[in-house]
Amino acid sequence: MKTYDCKPTLPDREVIKFCREGYLWLESVVPRDVTDRVLEFLRDQADPTQANQLLQEDWFVEGLVFNPETVGAVRSLLGANFGLPPFIANHMGKCPEPDPLGWHVDGGNMHTFALNYLQVFCLMQDTTVEMGPTEILPGSHFLLGQSALVGRYGAIRGVRKCVGPAGTVFITCYPIWHRRYKATATDCVRHLFKYNYFRNSPPQRDWVIDPDFDPAIHTNEFNHLQVGATPYRRNFLDSYDAARMYMWLCGLEEEFKYIGGVAWPGPFPDDWDEDFDHYAVPPSLRADARPTNYDPEAPPMFSRG
Repeated sequence: MKTYDCKPTLPDREVIKFCREGYLWLESVVPRDVTDRVLEFLRDQADPTQANQLLQEDWFVEGLVFNPETVGAVRSLLGANFGLPPFIANHMGKCPEPDPLGWHVDGGNMHTFALNYLQVFCLMQDTTVEMGPTEILPGSHFLLGQSALVGRYGAIRGVRKCVGPAGTVFITCYPIWHRRYKATATDCVRHLFKYNYFRNSPPQRDWVIDPDFDPAIHTNEFNHLQVGATPYRRNFLDSYDAARMYMWLCGLEEEFKYIGGVAWPGPFPDDWDEDFDHYAVPPSLRADARPTNYDPEAPPMFSRG
């Protein structure tokens, strides 16, 4: 596998945002001249869904695969010397298409807090709602559903449509729910490139560290409600799962515990008392690493749903 390394670009808040929502949106990061050349290439192909030949072109690899904003985010989430895409698929969408596709998760998905690969979408042309863009459901990477079950849903509150200028990139967690929205445009084809990057190093907190951010205290970042996102499950379960994925990325998952109540990572007021410790903070996140007299445990009575 070919690998690549660069400096990470995401701070803690953006890493947590990815853990919470299951995707990151990078607008217009791939240069327009690259996407224009891609469209020219596709027009000359007998089968435009096959784009692997472009991986032999330096201008394409430099402009899209090694795009600085994209690989900086990938490096932050997957660590050093991450693996590069071995192939690229072009998901063509003819217009018009009156019916949306069914919601689904891609084959081979695993519901896990580990993040060993990323699935990336790149818009090859200016993409509007009328062209039938991909829709993704933020936070659905924590919903334990397979395509045979999730496909029965229709319109869902809180979806994100992958629209924007050419060169816009969506970095996603592989098991996120997605589908193609209905297309009302006429006489056009939507082109969407899809490819993957892979982890090649153990997880650790080696992204951009913001000295003004303390994950032991600023727990509202984990909470869907606090940031205006749509929660799909009871209480603060989304927040707990986002925090557990964050701890996995820090290489500290063994320190994470579901305690419940207002224990970490539950909501914490902005005007917190500096002399007050948030209950059940993972030891490695405590600023002064003070020992505690009691290490809380809360074994569940039954499996989580």
